This record gives sequence, C-alpha cells and structure tokens, in this order.
Amino acid sequence: MGADKDPKGNWTPTPIMRTIAPDEAKAGDKLTITGDYLGKGRISDVYLTTGEDNFKLELITQTETKLTVKVPANIKTGRLRLMVLTAGLEPQFLEQPLMILIR
Repeated sequence: MGADKDPKGNWTPTPIMRTIAPDEAKAGDKLTITGDYLGKGRISDVYLTTGEDNFKLELITQTETKLTVKVPANIKTGRLRLMVLTAGLEPQFLEQPLMILIR
C-alpha cells in the first residue's frame, strides 16, 4: 500500500475503497462506500470516471471506513469507476478498484 503526506508532512496510508452499495444507480441516488483510510484527512473529493470524463459526487457523510455520496444530475450512463482526490501536500487522483453501473 502506498502513502502520501498530510498537511503537517506526516506520512499517511493510501485510501482504498472495498465495497459499494448498491452496485447500480441513477442520478440523485445515494451510495454507500466502505474501505480503509477514507477520512477527511485523506480524501478531499470523490468522483465517478469514464476514463475521459469525471463526475464529482456530493459527499454526504465521511468517516475513516465509510462514505455516503450522492450521484450528480449530469452523470453519464454506463460502467464508471470510482476515483478519489487525495488530501495533503500533493493531492492526486487515484482510481479505485470499484465500478458501478449508472442507468
């Protein structure tokens, strides 16, 4: 597992998403994501991506092991991958090992 630095320069573990429910959704639906290192100190934003287009999800709740997000109105249909923008001194986009079907 990789690591990044927090705003104080300390090394932090890389966020990893493990499950998403439901596994199919549409615009306006809420999703629950579980994993490790998902807190505000590690993740600033969550997206769905086609690989070309990115769609920012509304973060409703956020803990170290669980996120609740809302699918945006402008979402494309198809299988999209989850992606996070890390928090810290050098934010970076990290695609996650989860996909969801948007209808």
